[in-house]
Amino acid sequence: MNNKIILDVHEKPKTIIAWIFMSLQHVFAMFGATVLVPVLTGLPVSVTLIASGIGTLIYIFFTKARVPVFLGSSFAFIVAINSSKVELLDGSFDFSAPYMGLMIVGIIYIIVGLIIKRTGSGWLKKLLPPVVIGPMIMIIGLVLAPEAIKSAGLIGASNFRTPLVALITFSTVILISIYAKGLLKIIPFLVAIIVGYGSAAAFGLINFAEIFNEVSIVSLPEFNFVGTYKMNFTAIAMFAPIAFVTIAEHIGNHTVLGEVMDRDLLTNPGLDRTLLGDGVATFVSAAIGGPANTTYGENTGVVAMTKIASVWVTGLAAIFAIILGFFGYIQAFILSIPGGVLGGITIVLYGLIAGNGIKVMIQAKVNLSNMKNLIIVGSMLVIGLGGASIFFTPEIELSGMSLAALIGIILNLILNPGKDKN
Repeated sequence: MNNKIILDVHEKPKTIIAWIFMSLQHVFAMFGATVLVPVLTGLPVSVTLIASGIGTLIYIFFTKARVPVFLGSSFAFIVAINSSKVELLDGSFDFSAPYMGLMIVGIIYIIVGLIIKRTGSGWLKKLLPPVVIGPMIMIIGLVLAPEAIKSAGLIGASNFRTPLVALITFSTVILISIYAKGLLKIIPFLVAIIVGYGSAAAFGLINFAEIFNEVSIVSLPEFNFVGTYKMNFTAIAMFAPIAFVTIAEHIGNHTVLGEVMDRDLLTNPGLDRTLLGDGVATFVSAAIGGPANTTYGENTGVVAMTKIASVWVTGLAAIFAIILGFFGYIQAFILSIPGGVLGGITIVLYGLIAGNGIKVMIQAKVNLSNMKNLIIVGSMLVIGLGGASIFFTPEIELSGMSLAALIGIILNLILNPGKDKN
């Protein structure tokens, strides 16, 4: 067992209570971002949660339970979904084209995974040395920083209550992580959410009457199974190119988690298996009426902070997500968690991810006094964090970490030809 990890991938928590609390942390960490995709696109929230849970279990199966990843809904396809859905006369939307496009994305993942299985992934180390991987990881965390600050009420705040709740939540995470012992030390985020929620209620930021207004205790998810709607292939050309963008993000996210666990996940269980798991999960999600799945940085942050890398924990979190899809009251409660609480949590989570990028370069002894390396790192950070984007069509763009990764790979091949290590 890795001495950096408290609970390794195949190890179970010692008690049922600890297991439940650890898994609930992952549910809370992924919930806000996962449900935001259906909120922005009109896809059903209930199906999104169920697809997230099923997708995570599929991923665990394909990776032989060696990677503590949680799959949530991907933001990369929001524009394509909104552009290809068709508004009907009654004001509802036909998502046939987006569903078909997303299923094709899953198939592309599967095909790329099978190609890597045949050819191997050794070439990835040449394309992605530490001087490229480090900035990629930093961008994954830092590009999310504005959302954390916004949620914390630290941009144009009109009152002190939201920033104060964020500060209380943020401080709780730090204090629990550093000074707590036993069970409390490994569930800092869950404790912080409870403390933050309580402080938000005390400050009058939660309207309990509205939370459960017209909410059913148990509700049937709004599934849209493939075959129950017209097969519409018009959006495939819109969705397929985006798959290669998200594959780059997939590699980056697994590199982050591998750094947290101090092991090479691109080799064991292998990029072929992680892509197959992600691809099948996305195909199944779209086939039942959900969005594309992707590995979640928020949950990687939980693993980084708690050192709990058990797939038993992420697996139970997946089951909880599936259950949430059937319980309206629980969905309403989690949706009521104020932005200040989420802001306080995500400031820590996203910062941990970015910090791991610096750690990668330090451990690999990347020489930043070498101007070539400094140009690669600096260019990637500016492009990834500066909002740069290249539009191929109005719906298809290369931006953020994906564009920065492409630039970093090209620069490294030009400036450091023939080097696998920098």
